Amino acid sequence: MKKVVFLVLSLLLLGQASYAQKFGYVDSEFILSKMPAFAAAQKEVDKLAENWQRDIETRYKEIDKLHKSYQAEEVLLTEEMKKKRQNEIAAQEQEVKEYQKRIFGFEGLLFRKRQELIKPVQDEVYDAIEKVAKQRQLQIVFDKSGALVMLYTNPVHDYTEYVLEALGLASPEKNAPGTDKPTVNANDTPGAATQPDDMAEENAVQPGGTNRKPAASKAQPNSKTQNKKK
Repeated sequence: MKKVVFLVLSLLLLGQASYAQKFGYVDSEFILSKMPAFAAAQKEVDKLAENWQRDIETRYKEIDKLHKSYQAEEVLLTEEMKKKRQNEIAAQEQEVKEYQKRIFGFEGLLFRKRQELIKPVQDEVYDAIEKVAKQRQLQIVFDKSGALVMLYTNPVHDYTEYVLEALGLASPEKNAPGTDKPTVNANDTPGAATQPDDMAEENAVQPGGTNRKPAASKAQPNSKTQNKKK
């Protein structure tokens, strides 16, 4: 019996402890889009990738010219000359493929350049997230733009603006999550349907401060006419 009671109390304490844990989420892609340093780094990486791609395309065009030249002269070449030309074209093709792999392959030059230029900016964002987490006593911080699928998010738990403020890019007093309250229009409240004009006139306040309705006029029969009929 004591073991059962101890087990129940342990589960209750664990439940309370987990419930007391605070969590939040941020949108790292949105934060990075607000950072000029990230935009400059991304622009430089894109420019390098474009130049490398153009260089590779130029080399493939040269190889294509060699193919066409060989096809045009093939009938005039000996078997030995054909084999030599074919080996030259194959060697250049292999060279371009290896060059392309060095640039765009896994952990290639483009990857390392991106790490060199963009990683410092990302580290700055992560440091700001850690700072906000400690200030707000958050135990867990999710990334809304990451692989984690968040089907529903309450803006109260969005700390993106606090991270931007920590980076010197925003002010949480102005844009703090959960501070924006929707403006309620009196006409939008339940039961506040628009009254017709004639109903409005009936309920209009008359002088004296009371709502008066015009008395219904009913035609009273003439007493003399009633006596004659009798």
